[in-house]
Amino acid sequence: MSSDPMAPASHRGEALPYDLLDEGERLTCEQLREFQLHRLRATLRHAYENVELYRKKFDEAGVRPDDCRSLEDLSGFPFTTKADLRDTYPFGMFAVPMEHVRRIHASSGTTGRPTVVGYTDNDISMWADVMARSIRAAGGRPGHKIHISFGYGLFTGGLGAHYGAERAGCTVIPASGGMTARQVQIIQDFKPEIIMVTPSYLLTLLDEFEKQGIDPRTSSLKVGIFGAEPWTEEMRREIEERMGIHAVDIYGLSEVIGPGVAQECVETKDGLHVWEDHFYPEVVDPITGAVLAEGEEGEVVFTSLTKEALPIIRYRTRDLTRLLPGTARPAFRRIEKVTDRCDDMIILRGVNVFPSQIEEIVLRTPAVAPHFQIQLTERGRMDHMIVRVEARSGAGADQRAAAAKMIAQGVKNGVGVTVEVEIVDPETLERSVGKLRRVKDLRRA
Repeated sequence: MSSDPMAPASHRGEALPYDLLDEGERLTCEQLREFQLHRLRATLRHAYENVELYRKKFDEAGVRPDDCRSLEDLSGFPFTTKADLRDTYPFGMFAVPMEHVRRIHASSGTTGRPTVVGYTDNDISMWADVMARSIRAAGGRPGHKIHISFGYGLFTGGLGAHYGAERAGCTVIPASGGMTARQVQIIQDFKPEIIMVTPSYLLTLLDEFEKQGIDPRTSSLKVGIFGAEPWTEEMRREIEERMGIHAVDIYGLSEVIGPGVAQECVETKDGLHVWEDHFYPEVVDPITGAVLAEGEEGEVVFTSLTKEALPIIRYRTRDLTRLLPGTARPAFRRIEKVTDRCDDMIILRGVNVFPSQIEEIVLRTPAVAPHFQIQLTERGRMDHMIVRVEARSGAGADQRAAAAKMIAQGVKNGVGVTVEVEIVDPETLERSVGKLRRVKDLRRA
């Protein structure tokens, strides 16, 4: 059986050669747990001594850093939320003097104040390490060319991927987002083996390939590393079939570090291994906050173990997933692919609706692209949902009408709610940093 990670799916299966594993990946489970406890206790002390908000939270909860004598004791410490970072905007969560901060990133702030994060020299180096590890797990090797279409700037994706690719010994093509036609030309001319991008923007690139009369399957690309937004198994299948590549998931969020918190391995594609030597995961009940057993679905919570500028304690991500045993990297547990969030859930006339449910229906509908947006409005006293979906290029009026009817019926049968469906022209829906804004709430507050 071939060990080439670029081999077809039917020839995958062998683990990454030992000499390509880094020191952290070679830890046994017992060694990893020892590292975690040592680093966790140091992180709790660092946060308590240097961040006013953590000192106040710990005191109110009646806990001190030294109360953490085992990994299980972490459950007695308070959570951190996005609101905490917004309330301390811009630099109130920093645990080091500003002269030790080498870089600042921030979220888009589209739903309020942005969350601001800082990085010391050591933080940036650690981030490059875990990103390099992620790229190797996805199939990247020294000498590969990596086309990076994540946005550069305050968004963590572009620079996080860039430094990681360089640390992995790869050649970086820093394309960033936008200028889609030019990106297709660059891919054709520079012949990268790997692309790092949001899944929704990759679909836009696919459409552009086809618009230019190029079969995407003939490109040099062999692996796509996709992150920054939830995406389903149905979207993975569409990408792999249309482009002839391996599509693997990368997970991260700026409050924890950026991309590189967890990565799917190309030889298994069975969930994302959390790099637990740097980030300690828990899964909790989204309502009660109680820690759930391995295998139970809930909200994933992360505690940083090695961050200096902005240590994060039990950060509530709002992402729904499960913790599972490690496979391709046995010491590191996996999280199941994240396709839903606690705060993405829509309650429409008493029915829980997730965008991923709509996506599955859109993806199996002919004549439409995988680009959609949910708009919430009011009709009289009732909430009303409009699903706006982009047509594929060349789809006629009859095809559009049939697609709208099929999507509405699919939502009615599969989700249990009645929605209005609008089929709009290609490239109509609003995009941000290469990804679609999935839900637009136009209801009165």
